[in-house]
Amino acid sequence: MSKLKHLRSDRVFLMAAGLLTAAVAASALAPWLGTSDPALIDPMNMNLAPGSSGRTYTLDGDEIERQFRLGTDGYGRDLYSRILYGGRVSLAVGMLAALTAVCLGAVAGLLAGYFPPLDMVLMRVMDGMMAVPPILVAIILVAVIGPSVPTVVIAITVPEIPRVTRLVRATTLSLRNEAFIEAARVLATPPGRILVRHILPNALPALVVQGTFIAASAIMSEAILSFLGLGLPPDVPTWGNIMAEARVQFALYPMTVFLPALMLVPTLISINIIGDALRDVFDPRQSGKIL
Repeated sequence: MSKLKHLRSDRVFLMAAGLLTAAVAASALAPWLGTSDPALIDPMNMNLAPGSSGRTYTLDGDEIERQFRLGTDGYGRDLYSRILYGGRVSLAVGMLAALTAVCLGAVAGLLAGYFPPLDMVLMRVMDGMMAVPPILVAIILVAVIGPSVPTVVIAITVPEIPRVTRLVRATTLSLRNEAFIEAARVLATPPGRILVRHILPNALPALVVQGTFIAASAIMSEAILSFLGLGLPPDVPTWGNIMAEARVQFALYPMTVFLPALMLVPTLISINIIGDALRDVFDPRQSGKIL
């Protein structure tokens, strides 16, 4: 209870949680909040400033007036709608990568820490995974599979699995010879039950904290990969793709880069602040606080 009270009284944490909730809600409600199709190309209204109004024609030849809250890009697409829809993909990639890395790393860490014969094999595999640069993984996957959401998630997840594995392995090693684990063995409790019921709960706080940092890193990695042309196809709106397409016109129309960045940067900062706050709650020694 004291831990929850600490979070409720932390104004920075509450502000970060509010910003992240707003970003997630806006992205989830993009079909209702968006003002137009994010992929609709309108050559008549290219590079309009925020708050501008433009004109376009329907298939019947009727002229209609359109409002662009955040302006348009070099193809005449509504930036407001693209940023909303882009958040859905960017946040989904971050959550998928974090969830996958945490789940796979937790399984590998539990097995490596509890079963000594598997420890050497699994940890050497993890060392090999960490030796491969993430950008090289992305290049290979894009070349073999092609740019897609699964490709980007795999490219981001692979470098994170060894970190989670080492974290869970350390927890497992520290608990493997504890009295309550020995008592469970004496009672002929199956190893799988010991790992799930007794060891994994002790690793969950660290996994939650690590998951938040992986999610922030994954969102940033997706933006970087898209900016380099190694991420999702250009027709899929993500915050990274929007900035990548706008960089060629940055000198003339800098807002087309800054606007998606104004969503990306606060989201990343919010996730990191939440991760720091959770770390302080689960391990007060990190912040010098005694809860």
